Amino acid sequence: MSARITCPLVFAVTTAAISSFQFGYNTGVINAPEQIIKEFVNLTLESKSGEPTTEFLLTSLWSLAVAIFSVGGMIGSFSVGFFVNRFGRRNSMLINNILGIIGGALLGLAKTAKSVEMLILGRLVIGFFCGLCTGFVPIYIGEVSPTSHRGAFGTLNQLGIVVGILVAQIFGLQFIMGTEELWPMLLAFTIIPALLQSVALPFCPESPRYLLINKKEEDQARRVLENLWGTMDVEQDILDMKSESAKMAQEKKVTMLDLFRAPNYRQPIIIAIMLQLSQQLSGINAVFYYSTGIFTGAGVKEPIYATIGAGAVNTVFTVVSLFLVERAGRRTLHLVGLGGMAFCSIIMTIAMSMKGGDQVMMSYICIGAIFGFVAFFEIGPGPIPWFIVAELFSQGPRPAAMAVAGFCNWASNFLVGLCFPTAAKYLGSYVFIIFTFFLTIFFVFTFFKVPETRGRTFEHIAQAFEGKNQGAISPTLIAEKGSVVDMNNIDPSKESSASAL
Repeated sequence: MSARITCPLVFAVTTAAISSFQFGYNTGVINAPEQIIKEFVNLTLESKSGEPTTEFLLTSLWSLAVAIFSVGGMIGSFSVGFFVNRFGRRNSMLINNILGIIGGALLGLAKTAKSVEMLILGRLVIGFFCGLCTGFVPIYIGEVSPTSHRGAFGTLNQLGIVVGILVAQIFGLQFIMGTEELWPMLLAFTIIPALLQSVALPFCPESPRYLLINKKEEDQARRVLENLWGTMDVEQDILDMKSESAKMAQEKKVTMLDLFRAPNYRQPIIIAIMLQLSQQLSGINAVFYYSTGIFTGAGVKEPIYATIGAGAVNTVFTVVSLFLVERAGRRTLHLVGLGGMAFCSIIMTIAMSMKGGDQVMMSYICIGAIFGFVAFFEIGPGPIPWFIVAELFSQGPRPAAMAVAGFCNWASNFLVGLCFPTAAKYLGSYVFIIFTFFLTIFFVFTFFKVPETRGRTFEHIAQAFEGKNQGAISPTLIAEKGSVVDMNNIDPSKESSASAL
């Protein structure tokens, strides 16, 4: 079966990626107007209490407003399975936009209502909304995309995230919406993409795998596949899904605990968790946190523009990854990304420790190292952990696996944001040695444990773990008939034309 990239497929995937944009936008939008929002909190508390606000209380409330976003994200990620199994993939995204609109309204009206509580509650609701987004999008994109293009389309999830961050950085500039008058509009802007996606989603099909396996609507699933992939030759794909459906009918419902108890799920869930940790513990958020100080030390008059430059690098190399992922493979790109980030973190450490006096060159080396660090992140650790998790599991355990992976991602993100300022205070220029250590561990784990999934069907990947994982995980997977297949050396073009979802 030779699937084509059709307009309905591009429309469906792009519409889903609006949720990824929402995640990125709401992650980055709070940074630029920090001082303005702090002043709003200060004045609001003073007007209500009639007494000056202590620095401790002001800092605590601001930290709560920032951190509660991740708390909402963790809660939302745990709820992914409930939504996608009950309402479907597409309809779950549609329902989720209600949360996006409510959260945006709370944030946008907080200043008018003179309510710090609305600001914090709005961040919690938006976090819950984004936590659901990080689960819904990879599942939907992975299930509507043909095998030959699944990696490239999966990268669009990360592209949506980085574009969202970049747009938030630009909109946060003082001459756009980063002002005392317009910051509520900056935070409430998230309502617009939520409404846009709500209009577009009804024109997108439901996941064909959900239609056939969960809803038993075979004819509808066939029509969706033929329309999305631009071919009438989908019978083998239907048979593969029916086979998977029959297998699911013989199994009990897969819970998150089952992922760790069952031998055929335990190894892929460990891989999924480690990949998510490799994304957040790589230090990417810490680099963005610390970059402003480095740019200032390098003599950049407006460090915000240099930070936007890093965001632009972020976006460009996500596009590069989109074109490479189906050629080089997931595992290879992840290794290149981790290795490159480790090298750049060492360069940053050396340059930062030598920076000072007239050694302006060291500051510019820091900037180059930061741009390189961001570029390598988007080649591998940025996009790959999201969609490879959906590839490692079949239809039954996939929602639970995405929930666990999403929770680990949000939790590690929260810990890095919480601990990095303290670590930077005590370690100074050597703080990135911590991330070099983590990157090295993840590189070794990926090299020995993570399989290549490029060109493999969901069913084939899942079968490789079923009852055949008595030893360590390796980059080889086991084919259906029991023969060992090195997935790093397989030419996907030689796989049976029956391969699809």
